Amino acid sequence: MSPRRPASLFDGMAEQEIKSRAPLAEALRPASIDDLAGQQHLVGPGRPLRVLLESDARGSVLLWGPPGSGKTTVARILEGSTARAFVSLTGVASGVRDVREAVDEAVRRLGEEGRATILFIDEIHRFNRSQQDSLLSVVERGVLDLLVATTENPYFSVVPPLLSRMTLFRFEPLSAEDMTELLRRGARRLGVRILEEALEALVAVGDGDARAALGALEMAAALARGAGASSAPARGTGGDSALAGTEAGAAVGVDEVREAAGARYAHGGRDAHYDETSAFIKSIRGSDPDAGLYWLVRMLDRGEDPRFIARRLVILASEDVGLADPSALPLATAAAHAVELVGLPEAQLNLAEAVVYLACAPKSDSVTAALSRAKDDLASAGAAGPAGEVPPHLRGTGYKGAASLGHGEGYVYPHAMKGGVAAQSYRSRELDNHRYYLPSANGAERDMAERLDKLESARQAQAPSSRE
Repeated sequence: MSPRRPASLFDGMAEQEIKSRAPLAEALRPASIDDLAGQQHLVGPGRPLRVLLESDARGSVLLWGPPGSGKTTVARILEGSTARAFVSLTGVASGVRDVREAVDEAVRRLGEEGRATILFIDEIHRFNRSQQDSLLSVVERGVLDLLVATTENPYFSVVPPLLSRMTLFRFEPLSAEDMTELLRRGARRLGVRILEEALEALVAVGDGDARAALGALEMAAALARGAGASSAPARGTGGDSALAGTEAGAAVGVDEVREAAGARYAHGGRDAHYDETSAFIKSIRGSDPDAGLYWLVRMLDRGEDPRFIARRLVILASEDVGLADPSALPLATAAAHAVELVGLPEAQLNLAEAVVYLACAPKSDSVTAALSRAKDDLASAGAAGPAGEVPPHLRGTGYKGAASLGHGEGYVYPHAMKGGVAAQSYRSRELDNHRYYLPSANGAERDMAERLDKLESARQAQAPSSRE
């Protein structure tokens, strides 16, 4: 890496000028973990990420979560509190050469100064496999500690050898409460007031993304100030004029939010996300591909996260199609993977294909009902489980002394039996006759029902003495 020139007075002035022009989200970025909005499951008292930050512990870390959830903020907080050198790269603009230069500098720093280094790589999913592989040896050797952030599923976007060497922290979208507090904080900094309905609209616009919500607020505040300034002369100098202008606290209303947010607000207030998602799922469940496509287009036009839509389709494939069409889940999962791989606008095709297929597929909720029945059985007997223990013939035998305890005694190996089925119980006696999975007569489940009937007949044909 090229040597840095000494800091000058002009550097300080430039830094102050940059800060004064920074977007609202940047200006509000907290310097302390106590001021971080949301993520209390990670940074609350005694929680793992907080402990790591406060102790400045060694180790490589991966921060995964949606945009605007606080990943980069946590990295900045660590930069301000660590005793180690902190070097930042981004997956968008950096390559293998930049990584090698950072590593060489870390080695030099460790040898000459005895000071360790943290290398922060934002958007690591932008690194290809060879770029990520170049990090493996330095992490293994302890040359530096790696801190990376990504909005993409790391099990798809980070190479497994690197992922296995890091501690993963999952960030969640900010809650409505956290967003509301953050927006109030932003309004105070901008010197504006947010009307209650506009505040709810901004929370809906952000949909868990602090950066998006604060950006919309900043634009809405500018529009409110402009409207106040243009209308001030007509109002004169009386009490009405006190409602406008920065000094008096310009009022941000729904109209300003609508203009600032554009397509994100195109289809209404805070309930649009939930209502349109409900209509989308119910249309596909109701086998109407045209309606499903309409709601898909409308949700995307409103700015809905395509990954959220993909996740809902994966859930629907099991919840509403199920085993009536066993191809539904792989197809929906493939569409979700395609969304991660190619992004919008191309991923619209992948989502549309999944919508049409799932809508046209035969439907069954038998797996959903079976899961519910099994859960009910467990809940009815309490935490200890229904009638308690695993039957002796099903217990593990892969350790010394298991046979002396009677584990596995009487177990019948199904592959050794005619038809590959053994007439033995696989649950405790009290639950042996409880049925959970009741296949429907739809699609592939017709064949499933026939198969289960044949298996039961084969069990019944075996000698009763073989049962446990």
